[in-house]
Amino acid sequence: MSVITGGKLKLIQAALRLITETRSLTSLGLRELAREAGLNPNTFYRHFKSLDEFGLTVLGYIAEEMKAGVRDLRQMADSSEQASRDTVAFVYHYFHANPAATTVAVRELHGPSPVLRRALESQLEASATEMAEDIIERQLVSDVPPETIHEISRMTIRYILFRAMDYIEKPDQRETIKAETERFINRQFRAAILDGLSESSIQALRHRLP
Repeated sequence: MSVITGGKLKLIQAALRLITETRSLTSLGLRELAREAGLNPNTFYRHFKSLDEFGLTVLGYIAEEMKAGVRDLRQMADSSEQASRDTVAFVYHYFHANPAATTVAVRELHGPSPVLRRALESQLEASATEMAEDIIERQLVSDVPPETIHEISRMTIRYILFRAMDYIEKPDQRETIKAETERFINRQFRAAILDGLSESSIQALRHRLP
């Protein structure tokens, strides 16, 4: 995605400032957006054909910011546990630092615009695919089949988004939410590893447990 600058960036940043607990992207008025951005209302249509197109650009802006940071962390990890720990810490830090962006993503997934709903579904799938392919390429869980890694990645992305608002709105529970998310991810991969073992191997493991 190309770098967003100028009037486009001002309008996106204005939308994120205006978003509250009770509003969605599609509820923002053009004059309100332009006023918050310090632009003439006619400027909007120089950059966007409709509010849906504007919403798609906002969602893309949010997704690229988050994915770039997560991608860098995964590439530095040398185990699936470290990858999950670093990714969880980064993503929840992003949620905390960017509550409006997070609110947009959570709300629009079930919002009134089918265009934005489909776009968010597509972005979630793309994030899960990127996560899975990185795990496979770096062999962080070599005992798990690729199709299972993709399945776990999809569940992980949705679980993290599901916990996003709790993390923002319940500061006293943030460390607990991060720990629970790490356990969720690690348990999924451990269970997948066990699924691939023979019955005799599982029995041998049980005998070794205290």
